[in-house]
Parts: sequence; C-alpha cells; structure tokens
Amino acid sequence: MPLIIITGLPTSGKTSRAKQLHTYLSKRISTVPDTSSPGAPAVSAPPPKYRLHFISDTTQSISRAVYDLSPSQLPAHVRSANASEKDARAAVYAAVKRVLSPRDIVVLDGLNYIKGWRYQLFCEAKNVSTPSCVLQVGCAVDRARAVNEARLERRQRRREGQGGQQNGNEDAAEKRRSEGAGQEQNEEDEEPYEPSNWENLVFRYEEPNPMTRWDSPLFTLVWEDDEAQTRQVFDKIWDAIAGEGRKVVKPNQSTVQRDKDPGGDYLYVLERETQDIVKKILERQPDEGGGVIALPRVNNAGAGEAGEELVVELPGKKVGLPQLQRYRRAFVALNRGGIGLEAVGKLAGGRLRESFVGYLNDAFEKDG
Repeated sequence: MPLIIITGLPTSGKTSRAKQLHTYLSKRISTVPDTSSPGAPAVSAPPPKYRLHFISDTTQSISRAVYDLSPSQLPAHVRSANASEKDARAAVYAAVKRVLSPRDIVVLDGLNYIKGWRYQLFCEAKNVSTPSCVLQVGCAVDRARAVNEARLERRQRRREGQGGQQNGNEDAAEKRRSEGAGQEQNEEDEEPYEPSNWENLVFRYEEPNPMTRWDSPLFTLVWEDDEAQTRQVFDKIWDAIAGEGRKVVKPNQSTVQRDKDPGGDYLYVLERETQDIVKKILERQPDEGGGVIALPRVNNAGAGEAGEELVVELPGKKVGLPQLQRYRRAFVALNRGGIGLEAVGKLAGGRLRESFVGYLNDAFEKDG
C-alpha cells in the first residue's frame, strides 16, 4: 500500500494532522477485511487487508538538533557536509523501506522539506509498485513561529524550575491559542527548535508542486480547517490510496526485466541458436561451395518457433568455420543487449534464428 508523506513548515501542526490521519486510517482499515485468502476458516473474523505504520523523527529517536546548521553549533566544514541531517534521513529512509509493501500504509511524519528527498521516497514507493501521495499542512509563518516561541518559553520555565498553578494556566491558555479549530495539539510532547534553526528551516523549505510526479497527488490542510474539512480531505486520501480512484503503479520500465525465451537466459539462447545455425551450414554446404541451404526455424532441442524454413544463400566459394564464427561473434556483439528486438515481440529462439540468417545473407552478398 502507499506512502503518505506529511510536509509543512516547522511547528505548523504536522504531527497533530499526522496523528489524526493515523487514527482515521486505523478505523477505515478495520472495516476492510482481507478476502484474498478464501481458504481461511469462516468461524473467525478475517484479518484486516492492510497494515498501518507511523514513522517520524520521534519514533526513530532523532533529535531536532540534527537540523541545526547555525555557526554557533557547528564548524563550517561540518555545516557544508550536513552529515547529521543526512544520517537522520538515512535512518528514516531505512525505516520506511523495511515496512513499505503492497499491503502496508506508511504515514511519514516529518519536515520532508527537500524536494529531492520527496523524490527519493516517491521512487522507493514506485519501485515496490505502490502509490504515494503528499499531505501539506499549511500554516502562516508568524503563527508557526509563535508556536515555536511558546515551546521555547515552556522549556525555559521547566529548566528554571518555575512550576505552579500560574504556569499551568499560562500553558493551557497558550495551548488553546495555538490550536486550530477542531485540531488537538499536545504541545508538551513536542520539543522546540532553536530560533536560528527554525528560521533556517523555513528559509530552506521547498513547497510541494502538484505538477511534478513525486508531489502528486497533493492534498492540503490548513491550520483553520475544522473537523468536517479534515474528514473530507482524509476521505480523498483514502480514495486515492485504497479506493476506486487508486491508480495502478508500474515500476520504471528501465528496471523491468525483458520478456525472454522460456528456454533459458537471453544470452544463452543467443549463443545456442547462432551456434546451431553455424553447425548446420558446415554440415550441409556442398563441397564445391555456393548454392542454397534450407534451415529449420526450430533447432534439434525443439527450441524456436515452427513455420517456414529459413534459407541461407551461400557465396560462390566454400565457407569455412573461421569465417562463420567471425560473422557469428559480430552478430552476438550487436545483439547482446537485445537492442531493437523489443518491437518484434518476445526475444525467442525463432526470432534470433531468423535475424541471424538474414545477417549472414547480407554478409555473404557483400563478400561475393
């Protein structure tokens, strides 16, 4: 099943929306039984058709400090290499790759602010023939900045040990102000970004573009969206990934193995058929040279395609083994990759025999 990539500005409510989506998908999955196993006992309820996974920096124990590239935190050569952030993305990528399959829905919560990173995730989903989509959480920069500043203040008060009822009331009021309509935020569970780190991440954020393959289909939820609007967007996501609107995903054609002859590997078939034709020519050509030799489309092992016989027009002089082997090696070198043969169907023995005989006739005509 698909990969759902959550993206948005830092502290824009991505985790809250991701958790809402996770809860929604859990309920929808429980209503879709797995009917692919008809032999399962009818007395027990069938298991769900899909499995659900939630992956984020928090689940992978990745600190938000890994994104901090401020000069006060890291030297210049470390900032340029950006090793900590690359290691974090590698850990997330490995976690996604472990569970991503046609039967798994993966909700990936995180910044996901680099379009190249989203493209890498799109390719991984495409590689396992499962769709992917992007959910962008929209939020004004000033509001997201206010949420981060409120978290910084709470962290500072905790460090200073200034608890009490007053601080609790202030936290509750700030929490209510930072919540969107119908959106539940648990601010105490989220760590803040350092101010310089937060500003840097906003500056580096690359908006998803629905015109690109890796950012489509693109769904958007803004801070003010209520429960009804949220449910509507989630319904659209479900339809795109598991409903009637789900598209069939095919892997890249460059990575698909060619349809080869069932009698063996393509290179093996190429060698076998050309060697058989050379052998037949040496056995059947007249002693004085010249003439015409009829060859079967099917070799002695029964490989190939039945039909009319193939005709080899020999030159006026007798053809020796070295000359035939030279032609055969040249033909094998030209067709080693199967280039140009896709249009005629399967790369089967009969096709190769016909092509090699035509190659020999052209070569003999030029030599003659």
